[in-house]
Amino acid sequence: MTIMTTALHDPRSLSAPAFAAVRRGSRSDVALQRTLKNPIRCAGVGLHSGSRAEMVLKPAQVNAGIVFRRIEPTGRWVDIPASWQNVVDTRMCTRIGFTGGPSVALVEHLMAALAGSEIDNALIEIEGPEVPIMDGSSAPFMFLIECAGTVEQSAPRRALKILKEIEVGTSDGLVRLGPSATPTFSLDIDFDSPVIRRQQAEMKLVNGTFKSEISRARTFGFLHEFDQLRAAGLARGGSLDNAVVVTADGVMNEGGLRYDDELVRHKILDAVGDLYLAGGPLFGRFHGHRSGHRLHHAALVQLFADPSAWRWVEIPAVAAAVDGRFAATA
Repeated sequence: MTIMTTALHDPRSLSAPAFAAVRRGSRSDVALQRTLKNPIRCAGVGLHSGSRAEMVLKPAQVNAGIVFRRIEPTGRWVDIPASWQNVVDTRMCTRIGFTGGPSVALVEHLMAALAGSEIDNALIEIEGPEVPIMDGSSAPFMFLIECAGTVEQSAPRRALKILKEIEVGTSDGLVRLGPSATPTFSLDIDFDSPVIRRQQAEMKLVNGTFKSEISRARTFGFLHEFDQLRAAGLARGGSLDNAVVVTADGVMNEGGLRYDDELVRHKILDAVGDLYLAGGPLFGRFHGHRSGHRLHHAALVQLFADPSAWRWVEIPAVAAAVDGRFAATA
């Protein structure tokens, strides 16, 4: 069967004067939505399935959001909007799909790159059960987006403004969302490992901070857990090429860590990607204590369950200068 396609609005189809007219006709006090300028393809291995995955990032129309198009070997396909409402599993990664139907796993690293690149609308065509792991970080996806280029569209960008504090937690960790004038992510981890121990960090997601301070941080795991994960059908594609492997004595990867606190930075990367499933950037503060995909999703569920805790707002075109420098304490 031939792969079906949907007609998409492509900003490149407008002549330069026509697009300029659209831009002039839009309000100058708000930021405009953005999509990719050109399609771009990549391929790699799935971290958990070990299967080869091929993926194409494509432009999408205004207000389309981020949509994953899962293409089956038969050529049939199904569209899965990248939404917290479509999360079906949070074990070791975030999986979106439909209960009993097609799904796409490990979306968080790509979602974080889309958030860091301020991409509002994109169609992600994927052949395979999960997004390729690449090098375990968001940096390869940021590079793909830069190579594809981006274009403004003719509708305002929206952000999810947090109006009051909500908290979800277990005996092992918690997530707290609250009001903030700028998108702020803070997180702390605490592992019973002499290599990691306790790390904490905070970042304002402004002025390119995600790309410069977070995007290169890789996923990680402990050597003694790999056999258990593989027995459970996970981490079948994991290697030193796409994950930081921690032992009791140190890090196995040649060259060591990219940052002294790379592991807590990667946890922030995961949180940025998981929270982008809200449907737009967050105007608020996120704090995670030993948090992971399950708590990130639970926080969004609780937030949207209380209409008085949030509202959608248009993003100003020019914001006041904000110091987004990364702050960390080992």
